[in-house]
Amino acid sequence: MSHPELSVVVPVFNERDNVAPLVAEITAALRGRIAFEIVYVDDQSRDDTLAMLQALKAQTPELRVLHHVSQSGQSTAVRNGVKHARGAWIATLDGDGQNDPADIPGLLDARARADASVKLFAGWRVNRKDSGSKRWASRWANAIRARMLRDDTPDTGCGIKLFEREAFLDLPYFDHMHRYLPALMQRAGWQTTSVPVNHRHRTTGVSKYTNLGRALVGIRDLRGVAWLITRSRRTVVEEA
Repeated sequence: MSHPELSVVVPVFNERDNVAPLVAEITAALRGRIAFEIVYVDDQSRDDTLAMLQALKAQTPELRVLHHVSQSGQSTAVRNGVKHARGAWIATLDGDGQNDPADIPGLLDARARADASVKLFAGWRVNRKDSGSKRWASRWANAIRARMLRDDTPDTGCGIKLFEREAFLDLPYFDHMHRYLPALMQRAGWQTTSVPVNHRHRTTGVSKYTNLGRALVGIRDLRGVAWLITRSRRTVVEEA
């Protein structure tokens, strides 16, 4: 295929029943609108997710499939997908089907209207379809994060995002970094904006995270990101 302008990166772990519907939705949203590719990254699934993806390649020329030899987590899957992507801009989606690929054109439209200094367009789930306990935990976590990082982002945990590949690869890498992309982009000197997006119920499979697990990891990560922000130094570079 021709060099794509956009790469859609989707990390997955044990999502066999979600891959085919989501790939179909991505192609329906983007074919005829923009030159794109789909980069799935299988994080050593224990079901036949990888086999399902390999079978889909025969009927989806835009689809590429990467596979982790050892399970490494969502942030590593996203980063490896971005590193192997050929597009100058990246759209990410969670592999569980709760993000709506039909929102990607809206993110692209927001990019077309924005200043060139905006390098991240973050999805904002204004009508979340998660359980009550998960929504409460997310509100609590977002409030603490906003107080500590001041990233002016109402929903940093939303999986659907659009960002410049080069800017992303220049960010410091660590496990769970995908939850802090607005703060990290701002630390690097770029602007970010939030765009309202749809959110859907999970119809198949199970969540890979618990509220307690998110909280315990999140507290440690927040302290680390806050430290990174305080240690940031930026300057304009001129050739002498």
